[in-house]
This record gives sequence, C-alpha cells and structure tokens, in this order.
Amino acid sequence: MLDSTIERNWEPFHTPRNLVLALTGEVGELAEIFQWMTDKEVQEIECDKDRYLHVQQELADVLLYLVRLASVLKIDLNSAVADKLVLNALKYPALTARNKQ
Repeated sequence: MLDSTIERNWEPFHTPRNLVLALTGEVGELAEIFQWMTDKEVQEIECDKDRYLHVQQELADVLLYLVRLASVLKIDLNSAVADKLVLNALKYPALTARNKQ
C-alpha cells in the first residue's frame, strides 16, 4: 500500500487522525451491509454473490486502512496482536470463560 500512497502523493493526507477517520468510515460501510439483515440472512450471505463481493471489498478497505495506520504509527501489528492475545488469555482464562464448567 505504501507504494500506491507514494505514487499518488497521498502521504501528506495519511496522518493518524485522517486514517482513523477513514477507517471508521469504512467500518461504517461494512456495518451498513449487515444493518437490516437477519442472522439467517447473514449466515447465507455467500449465496448472494454481489453482496458477498461487497463484504469482501469493505473488509479489504478496513484492513488496508488499519495496516496503513499501524505503519504510519510504526506499530508492529503482529507483535501487538500477539501481546493482546496474551493479555486476553490472562484476563479471560479458558477455565472460567462463559459457558465453561
């Protein structure tokens, strides 16, 4: 993504604030797809090729903005996720998690 950013001279606009706002907008576009669907319709979304493609595209937009934001902030997403998984495991131990006995 960085190459396309440089190629288009978008770097001045890729401030953390702008990227968070763009990311929020893309998450909103993703949410809009599901807004009035029933759980059953969501489970069968693969059957609606156009809607399924739309979900794929919006997920890609969300991921691209998230990765770009991490890059601009110099955050290693792999490490951040690994660290967060450890924290979650400590905070929510499997033996005491909901529906476990």
